[in-house]
Amino acid sequence: MQAAAEKPPVTTTGEIVSTEPATGVELWRGVPGNPAQEVAIARAAWPDWASRPLAVRIETLRRFANVVRTRAEPFADLIARETGKPLWEARTEVESVVAKVDISVSAYAERTPQRRLEGAMGARTAVRHKPHGVLAVLGPFNFPAHLPNGHIVPALIAGNAIVFKPSEKTPATGQMLIACLHEAGVPPGVARFLPGGAAEGAALAAEPGLDGLLFTGSARAGMALHRQFAETPNRLLALELGGNNPIVVWDTPDIHSAAVIVVQSAYLSAGQRCTAARRLIVRDGAHQPLVDEICKLLGRIIVGGPHASPTPFMGPVIDNAAANMVEERFLDLILRGGRAIRHLQRPEANRPFLSPALIDVTGVANRSDEEIFGPVLQMIRVADFDAAIAEANATRYGLSAALVGGAPELYDRFWANIRAGIVNWNRPTNGASSKAPFGGVGLSGNHRPSAYYAADYCAFPVVSTEADQARATIGVGLRDA
Repeated sequence: MQAAAEKPPVTTTGEIVSTEPATGVELWRGVPGNPAQEVAIARAAWPDWASRPLAVRIETLRRFANVVRTRAEPFADLIARETGKPLWEARTEVESVVAKVDISVSAYAERTPQRRLEGAMGARTAVRHKPHGVLAVLGPFNFPAHLPNGHIVPALIAGNAIVFKPSEKTPATGQMLIACLHEAGVPPGVARFLPGGAAEGAALAAEPGLDGLLFTGSARAGMALHRQFAETPNRLLALELGGNNPIVVWDTPDIHSAAVIVVQSAYLSAGQRCTAARRLIVRDGAHQPLVDEICKLLGRIIVGGPHASPTPFMGPVIDNAAANMVEERFLDLILRGGRAIRHLQRPEANRPFLSPALIDVTGVANRSDEEIFGPVLQMIRVADFDAAIAEANATRYGLSAALVGGAPELYDRFWANIRAGIVNWNRPTNGASSKAPFGGVGLSGNHRPSAYYAADYCAFPVVSTEADQARATIGVGLRDA
């Protein structure tokens, strides 16, 4: 029998059911959508939207921001209940949805400007941008409004139509996001809501009527999409994937601040952020004061439901299946020689609440290079800074990395040698600004950074050589007339 708090993506009747992780209460129920039908509707609606002036599309999206602003509290409450994250964190997600519009307007103007260059004989070269057409957006469960919105808003500004399939674990949030777009005046055919699971996602990606797909999620799913798109280079694929992110603490005089940065990096959102720190790298022999301070903070962290009092720092992971997986990964590290400094605990067997865990894996040989998507931080002790950099780079991923401590010269060395798309100093690995590009290398993406640079993949440049009159001669290679 299925535990009460689990979020079954599809029931035996073919319905999708979303339940609250913290309580097990059913939140949303619906049937999977039809990918072919949704793409066809979007394709029929797209030409009219693309032909509207840019100023009209921008104004429509600004109305969307106002709609979300007026619905901010119920929207945040829905996100909190469906994901289990604390209400304060859900509120910051709604704020990010609103802020994304103005950021995207600025990004589109900066990243896709019109240019004209004068040429010979009165000709000129013009550079303008066109939308791709119909784009699929596949969203994740951890930020079910903010992350897909980071694709949707710039895509719509550029003149594309979108078909949005949210995670099967957070369909209610996805539906509300699309409803806000429609209320703001985005034509219903231009922004389509497609509930579904993995089967619908795969079918959507295979639709011949798609011009591209924008994906945020796991590296495994990203690799599957990359294989699926291998024979269609004419279609755009933008992948924003996960990370096995390192945080290096080195020669810092402020142990407490370093510990706070580590805790924020590893345990915000119950560790369910693609930029969360997964590996803590420290100098062997000098690490104990930092570990003690981290453990003090972990002992004070409140884990609870979205509306609990006192206010929790973190909520549950998304469902029982996810909690089971995190527990299995933690136990595997123990069985392979890891030393638990702070054990992973699950207070209720039928709820996906997990306590923050810290484990020393220095002695674990052939550690698995994987993203444990939960509140587990692995500590590795090294002898010197060269070894710290080598350990930080010992991953196929390359999303986020941070150095805490050290002089500017040490940070310069760190920055120059770390292989990641986000490299921070004395700041957490997470909390990236939407006003900057966001993306990584290796298994963390396919070199199409999102956030501010999403404008780059939402429109393509068109180069035109133009003249007011046709003037042409052939100066060589002709017989006399």
